[in-house]
Amino acid sequence: MAEPRWLEVSLTVDEELAEAVAEVLARFSSQGGVAMEQAVNYDAYEIEGQPVGPVRVFGYLVVNETIEETRQRLEEALWHLSRIQPLPAPVYRWVEDQDWMEAWKQHYHPLPIGARLLVAPPWAEIEAGDRVVVRIDPSMAFGTGTHPSTQLSLELLERYLQPGQEVIDVGCGSGILSIAAVKLGARQALAVDIDPASVRATDENAHLNNVATQIEVGQGSVREILQGRFRLRRAPLVMANILAPVIKALLETGLADLITPGGVLILSGLLQEQVPEIEQDAATRGLSLLEQRTSGDWVALALRKNH
Repeated sequence: MAEPRWLEVSLTVDEELAEAVAEVLARFSSQGGVAMEQAVNYDAYEIEGQPVGPVRVFGYLVVNETIEETRQRLEEALWHLSRIQPLPAPVYRWVEDQDWMEAWKQHYHPLPIGARLLVAPPWAEIEAGDRVVVRIDPSMAFGTGTHPSTQLSLELLERYLQPGQEVIDVGCGSGILSIAAVKLGARQALAVDIDPASVRATDENAHLNNVATQIEVGQGSVREILQGRFRLRRAPLVMANILAPVIKALLETGLADLITPGGVLILSGLLQEQVPEIEQDAATRGLSLLEQRTSGDWVALALRKNH
């Protein structure tokens, strides 16, 4: 067995602590490289803008003559953070000689979605083809395209987006839906989220895909859009890939008012048993069902605004 060259350090924490832990690990990890991934429970993960559940944060320390000193300094920094909110003990794993990134890159591969899209991490070498490539940095943890609710959203986006349309993405998370919309032909997108970390992730991913000039990114939600805080107030295509209770609340605060007459609303992040109530709420606001798609227990809806 080859001598270990890297020491993986990881902590599994609640989502509100993930960013702080990642910042600490980044101070000590090789080249500042830190990744975040959802723990096993997929039932509440990767709902854009509101990631839920434990997040595994991990990085790699280079093994050299100062490794024990580095490890001690890292644990001291984590101890100071734990004074604010308790943290689990870090978990260490020796990794054989290899590029530090390869130990976690293997989890993320180009993923074809629908008929035209290919979601890929930034480092993937993509063979030329007919698919539209959307690159999302998986270390941001807010939506990499692997969750069924995201895939269903992208499939419906691909189906209902008309070239040259404007789109609004409420609860944008990583920005994957807005970026895909622009790459599929949208003229302009507004991507909003109440989480500042999601706003930063969307902005960074938009630049990564060279579409930042076509996507306005901001902190807020339906109320802020209706108040005119952004360039767009309404659009013919509106998307919300969030948890069902949040969708219900957004409908109550004017989500349907963001859609131009005859426009389409894409809702995802719903479980089968939650669909009837959401459909009823949507119907009372002049929205009729165009299509329902399912993947396992997850459901996405496309609805048309009648007036």
